[in-house]
Amino acid sequence: MPRPTAAQLAYGSCTVIFSTLAMLLLSQTSSGLGITVITLSALALGLLVAVTVPLPKRVPSAAAAPAVQARVPVRRETASVAASVSMSPEPVHEPAGP
Repeated sequence: MPRPTAAQLAYGSCTVIFSTLAMLLLSQTSSGLGITVITLSALALGLLVAVTVPLPKRVPSAAAAPAVQARVPVRRETASVAASVSMSPEPVHEPAGP
């Protein structure tokens, strides 16, 4: 089960607090049963809001594979091929004598 993000926790907590205050002020209830019903409904609303917050987009693993392959060079040279290319004979220019 994935852990809740900071946004989910923040939105859910704010929803619980503000909806509880709003329902208690609007209903003007003073009975224990009314306060319990309002509190439980605010908790359910906060949970609903926290669950429905959009999650960050994740890159699917199939789309990530071509990006990794694109970074690998197509043609690799071995050390012996690279050494033979760099050691190719070049004309040597010696200074002319006196």
